[in-house]
Amino acid sequence: MPPCTEPSSADAAASLWRHRDFRRYLTGQAASVAGSSITQMALPVLAVLHLDATTAQVAWLAFLGQLPPALLALHAGALADRHSKRRQMITGDLVSATVLATVPVSAALGTLTLTQLMIVAVVQGAASVLHDAAAISLLPSLVDRPLIQRSNSRVGALFAVAATAGSHLGAALTALLGPARALLGDVASYLISAVCTARVQTAEPARVRPETRRLRGEIGEGLRYVRGDDRLWTLTLVNATTSFALGLLNTLWALYLLRSLAMSATAFGVVLGLGALGAAAGALTAPALARRRGPGPMMLAALAITPLTQLPLLLASPGRAWQITIGAALFVQLACAGAAGTTQRSIRQIVTTAGMQARMQAVSTWLTSGARPVAALLAGALGTWIGVRPALTAGTLLLLIPLVVLAHSPIRALRNMPDPPAAPLPSPPAARTSPPAVPTPARTDDTRHDRALGGDAS
Repeated sequence: MPPCTEPSSADAAASLWRHRDFRRYLTGQAASVAGSSITQMALPVLAVLHLDATTAQVAWLAFLGQLPPALLALHAGALADRHSKRRQMITGDLVSATVLATVPVSAALGTLTLTQLMIVAVVQGAASVLHDAAAISLLPSLVDRPLIQRSNSRVGALFAVAATAGSHLGAALTALLGPARALLGDVASYLISAVCTARVQTAEPARVRPETRRLRGEIGEGLRYVRGDDRLWTLTLVNATTSFALGLLNTLWALYLLRSLAMSATAFGVVLGLGALGAAAGALTAPALARRRGPGPMMLAALAITPLTQLPLLLASPGRAWQITIGAALFVQLACAGAAGTTQRSIRQIVTTAGMQARMQAVSTWLTSGARPVAALLAGALGTWIGVRPALTAGTLLLLIPLVVLAHSPIRALRNMPDPPAAPLPSPPAARTSPPAVPTPARTDDTRHDRALGGDAS
């Protein structure tokens, strides 16, 4: 198999934008990201201002929303490798749209309760896990492997912009229609995502694994597969440790800016907008940076810069100059996250065989999602015991761990994107005991929640 060399920028861009299935995939997933941002804006307003939720109840609502990825990611990945990824994505979208639509209906009837919101958070979270496991792992079957990094670059940039646009749209809809009816915007986004996914025509790789095999065995196979490949295991550890550190920082970040630094809501929104622009810029420039510096050195530099971007936050005092400095630092931080995130995701997708794509991604999602609730609890404990600024200092020091992990692995010196795995040799005809799998047509052409601006979202 020829090396995985990347085509020229013009050829790659033309190939992607002429690819109808990639455009459909990108449109559906971007709509879904924007819709999720509407819910993230409207749901807390609905709980706090309309249902008089206490601090503990708001915390429980957030916790229940984060629980499904930690519990179900491995199962969702195994299901996506076993069945049709597109069908799993559409099912997740339709379940999410249905359960979310019950909120404005109940609000109109005057029967909405916090218990219902919590149930909706759990069901929607579980459906989103099913969708995301399939959506991320579908990309390598849509585009040729040399185009994977450029595809992830466009996905990451568009998702950052869509998340910001969705937040602004959510605020506008909440003001005009009220928080309950504003959720109809997210319902519509799920339906758009389902329609776009249904119109994707590129054939998925044939699934030759017998479906009678127990799901637990396939989950274990995925765990062993990731653990057995040094590249996958290193990048998964980098994701998980980064997610833990950022989970601690993000839990206290808004509280520190709004209360300790007396930042206004308008200034806070501007700072978040700068961060979104940074994430988009980092994702878009990742392929060029990887070509010039090498993907390994580029990711290592991004991880080294990230802790430094926290210094303005730790040194700041109230005032416009510090607000501008913090906004600029967040831009750089999320640019680094966007560049490193799209690159590491592309490497993992390139080196993983077609039948393991969803389970490989699920292992990363499981570890990163499981790290966030633990980090949030630790942030609350540290903020209470030693204060918010010392807790933020501890989170900044934790950002050195993924840097050390990558620096002690061979990936730090990776100068080119790796080659894809060699295709397995066909079995001799005499050794077959069942009819061979029907080959799929030749391939021609990334996702809802990490979805967080710089996350791996896994």
